[in-house]
This record gives sequence, C-alpha cells and structure tokens, in this order.
Amino acid sequence: MLAKLLTHTLFGIDARPVEVEVDISPAAMPKTILVGLAEAAVRESVHRIERALVNSGYQRPIDRIVINLSPADLPKEAASTDLAIALGILAASGQMQSEFFGDYSVAGELALDGTVRPVKGTLSMALQARADGRRGLVVPLGNARESAVVDGIDIIPVGSLAEAVGFFTGELPVEPVPFSWDEAVIEFGAYSIDYSDVKGQEMAKRAVTVAAAGRHHLLMIGSPGTGKTLLAQRIGSILPQLSPEECLETTRIYSAVGRLESGQSLMLTRPFRSPHHTISEAGLVGGGSTPTPGEISLAHHGVLFLDELPEFNRRTLEVMRQPLEENRVTISRAIGSMTFPANLMLVAAMNPCPCGFRGDPRRACSCSPMHIERYLSKLSGPLLDRIDIHIEVPAVPFRELSNSKPGTDSTMIRDKVIQAREIQRERFAKEPVSLNGTMSPRQIRTYCKLNKEAESLLKAAMEDMGLSARAHDKILRVSRTIADLDGADSIEVHHLTEAINYRALDRTYWSR
Repeated sequence: MLAKLLTHTLFGIDARPVEVEVDISPAAMPKTILVGLAEAAVRESVHRIERALVNSGYQRPIDRIVINLSPADLPKEAASTDLAIALGILAASGQMQSEFFGDYSVAGELALDGTVRPVKGTLSMALQARADGRRGLVVPLGNARESAVVDGIDIIPVGSLAEAVGFFTGELPVEPVPFSWDEAVIEFGAYSIDYSDVKGQEMAKRAVTVAAAGRHHLLMIGSPGTGKTLLAQRIGSILPQLSPEECLETTRIYSAVGRLESGQSLMLTRPFRSPHHTISEAGLVGGGSTPTPGEISLAHHGVLFLDELPEFNRRTLEVMRQPLEENRVTISRAIGSMTFPANLMLVAAMNPCPCGFRGDPRRACSCSPMHIERYLSKLSGPLLDRIDIHIEVPAVPFRELSNSKPGTDSTMIRDKVIQAREIQRERFAKEPVSLNGTMSPRQIRTYCKLNKEAESLLKAAMEDMGLSARAHDKILRVSRTIADLDGADSIEVHHLTEAINYRALDRTYWSR
C-alpha cells in the first residue's frame, strides 16, 4: 500500500513543505529504503522510528519499505519528519486509516519509547501550513504554545505516537491549543531592569535616549566600571513595545534555532545579544554548510552589544558593515541563497586604551603612545563611520553613587522615545523607512534641511574634524532625531551642535 502525509523541513528560518510517501511491498528480506536527499539526522531516524513503533505496541512491517521525501532536490536535515514517517508506515501497512492526512501537516521527533519530542522551527511550519491552506498542524506538546500564535490554523498537540494515531483515526479528540495575546504580554512582556539602577551618567543617558529614538548605532568609550554595560543592557526597556508583526518576525528566528525558552509562546521583549569577543564570522553574521542565523539576526528588532570592541577579530567586525547598512544579511551556499533579517541597534563599548585608564583623573595610564595607537587601529574607519553616536562615559563621582535620589528611569525615557518615534512614523508614512537612523541620502536631503547658520556650522565641523561623507549624513540623521525629541519642525543650530558633539571623539581618538 501507499500512504502520503505532509510535513516540513527548515531552510534557513523558512519552512518548506515536504510530502512523505511510504510504500510497502512484499519482499524476501525486510528492508527500509529512505530517499529524497535526506541528511544524516534523517537517515538515522529509520532505526529510531522502527523501535518507536514496536515500543508503542505496533508491528514493524517485515516487507520492503520505501520512504520518499519530496521534493527530491530539497535537503532534509532535521528529525522533524519522524512522526510523519511513522504515521505513513502505519497507514501503508494497514494498521491505521485516516481521512485527515491531507488536511494536517505533521512535525515531531520520536523517542525510542514513542514519545514525541520538540523540534525547531514549528512557528515557521505553522505559518507555511497556513499559507498552503492546511486546516492544522500536529506538533509536539513542547512546541504547542509557540505554534499557537499563528491564527487561522489549528495547532494539535500530541505527546506520543499513540496520541497522534488516535487523533488521525478519530478515536482520541484533541482540542486545538488556544492563544491569548494579553496573557502572553503579562507573562513574557515585562523587563526586570531599569535605568533608575544606573547612578549618575545623565549625559550618557541623554545619548542613549537619542540613539533609541532614531535607532542610531552607539559607541561608548570609558574606563572599566563606569557603567557602559549597565547602560547597554537597559536599552530594551526604553524602546517601544514590539508590534505583533515584529514579535512574530523575532520569534520565528528564535524558533528556527531552538532558542525559545520552554513554554514560551512569543518574544515580547526586545532581544539583547552580547556575544563574546572570540566569536567567529559565522557566529556573528550566520553561516555553516546549511546557513543558520548569527548573532546579528538573533538581535533583530533589538540590541546587539559588542563589549570590548577592539578585542574582536577585525575581519569578524568588518563582515558587519553591509548588514548594518542594509538591515539584512544574505548568505550563499551551493544548496542555495538565504537572507536573514538584521534590523538591529548596534551598541558597542570599549576602553580608551589597553590598560583602560587613559584620561582617568584617578589612575594613571600605563600605555605607551604606540600601544594606544595599535589598540585603536583595530577598528577600521568604515566601521566607525557606520556608528552614528560616539560618547565618553566618565567615572561616576562618589557623591552621585551615594546619592539616594533616583535618577532618570526607563519610563521617563521611554515616553520621550515613543513620542519622537510617533513623529517619525507620521513623517515617513509614505516612505519605505520609518526611523531617522535608516534614512537614505535622498530622504536626508528632503527632511534634514539646514538654515544658513547651521549649514556654516556643519561645514566648519567637517573641515575641522576631517569627517567623511557618511559621517556627514550621520550627523544630519542624529540632528533630525534630536529635533524630534524637542518636538521641533526644523533642525536648529543647538540640535546640530549636540549631534556634532556626538562625533567629537573622532578628533580625540581617531584622525581621518
């Protein structure tokens, strides 16, 4: 007999439909043949599935079994096809019958005892099943909540092969998993950290506010222990809440790489990724024989924090240049080309010198000029040009550390950020961008016009600091954001002055 079922395999972060065909015919010797460009994890599943059938109380056919995974030219890598293959064997051997195989897609890995284990990427599978017009998707219990966020499709949770058989034969009614947005927000949408935890550093908080309002990239330079990491970690708490579309995009990436916490349905807080400086190029931007998302994609709609920036391999940092401009990264391999989203806010931190105390009034710097120059030269000019705001984070005086009066908290900053972003949303209503930090040169000329006095100031700053054309555009973008925070229609001289000050470290640390 021949049985056909529907399942999915991941290609990057996208789910591709796969048809599982199982044919059983008489043969002198039992033999199982798996075809359809199955990788090692899928080929090994044959033995796992056979024991799961027997240990679940079913019979393993003693005939010739041919399993075809179509389309034949699509690589199948994960074990998510286990459950579909097992059901196909049972149907082809006459141990079960079902009229629902064409209505539901199936995903799940089988344990030897017949338990259905969670798999990666069921959110993408649910989206693809809905796009293909399926009635529902049968998933492991552990994947039910993340899959249920997709409306318009029934998510059927099963804990074992026997439960899946019972559902398809109609002997075991299984209710679809419900999803409540409000309940998810209460459970997963709160931040546990706040800017009120950061003592002092009001100037740095102002720079962070500007960066968050326009989604500008930020570089903080300061001695160890001045609060650079604390400032970066709390940026998510001042950004607007993720929209449903942004939640779905971010969650789909985490689902595809298996990074969702157990029982989590959605990513409702902004991602914060802080990779170690020993990370490889593939780990940062994505890669592998079958490309998977890297840290810049895991930070999609969130913050990528690179602490100790000069300690990163220079070549590793340089591969970020194009994704920072295009908000996406494309990786090409022999099996195909994959594009991963990378719409993120880059926040970097570094010491002013190898010992970390250059310019510190309390401790003397022990670095020679040659050591400092070598340390700073690890960062290329093109990469620094792509970082809009450069600020110094000085040491906090004792009187501010011991002051019991709370500083600016996240709620106050977030209100300003949301107000500025609302202005930008209205401004760019008919444009493909929505934030000042992503304006194109044409849009900069349209929305960042300067009066004569401000234009003269910018010209003098360009000549004095030797800034590039890209830095010129960055200053105008930041100026527009500062004006939005003030609720001003046009860029005034004091807005431009503040924006230029955020590039003043170019002259102090780097000469171009």
